[in-house]
Amino acid sequence: MTRRFALWQADLDGGLCAVPEESLEALAGRERISFVLEHQEPGGGRTRKVFETVLREDVEWQFTEIEWPGDVRAGVLVSVSWHAQKQEVVARTTPLEEPVRVDGVDFFHEYDPKVVTREFEAGKSNRGQVMFAVRRLGRIFPDGSAVLDEATLPAQTKSLGRGAKGTFFRDQAVEQLIREGYLTRVPGSVDAHGYPSYPAVEGQKEAEMLFYAPMLEEVPDPEDPDAQERRDHWVNGFVRKLPPGAQPSEKQLELHERAVESAQLDDSPLAPGYTFVKKHHRT
Repeated sequence: MTRRFALWQADLDGGLCAVPEESLEALAGRERISFVLEHQEPGGGRTRKVFETVLREDVEWQFTEIEWPGDVRAGVLVSVSWHAQKQEVVARTTPLEEPVRVDGVDFFHEYDPKVVTREFEAGKSNRGQVMFAVRRLGRIFPDGSAVLDEATLPAQTKSLGRGAKGTFFRDQAVEQLIREGYLTRVPGSVDAHGYPSYPAVEGQKEAEMLFYAPMLEEVPDPEDPDAQERRDHWVNGFVRKLPPGAQPSEKQLELHERAVESAQLDDSPLAPGYTFVKKHHRT
């Protein structure tokens, strides 16, 4: 039987992979286990590498001493199975038909959007701390989007300071993220335990939510020498998913029309449930 696991950053850093429960009985007691990694490299052929691994029990049983390729990101899915006849474990990544950039990180293989959202590296900026709170601590949905009750943000971003100073830095970061299209403020609700819901649930306490949705882009042509420099300084205008039930403003519709007229975007109408974020400087 084949099981599919999403890799976390700790797996990549520690050279680990979860063990399928169905295989434990066959693998228990072995000093060394052959772990075969079949992997499609970006722009190259499929590789096959064999690692002599050791089982380790932490929260769960894991294979150890694996060297994951550099293009395997946190969130990438691996299919793992025990081949009794060959006495080896085989793990496979599955290449995407079209590579995708998720919030600036290139993915070449199928991935779990929820893990990608949770494994966000915040950095030390005020904006990073706010995004960390929403992506790591908010309620997460299958497509990788997440919501956080905005009233809980001060408790989740104590590093920004207390009192008026902390409030100023926090509010400034939130408004900048909203202005740039990384977050959206939406009406939701919380239950008696503070668990957030969006859309709002009837009978629950109303609350303003900060909503995050992954920004998906095409991976640019690596042959373009100016692509990296442009990416480091400017974020081109892009279409972004809205929270369920939300609609783009008249301003966003007008900006989208201008982007189409200037050939920044394909000549197609803005799909329902999406908005347009204009070109802005990355800070």
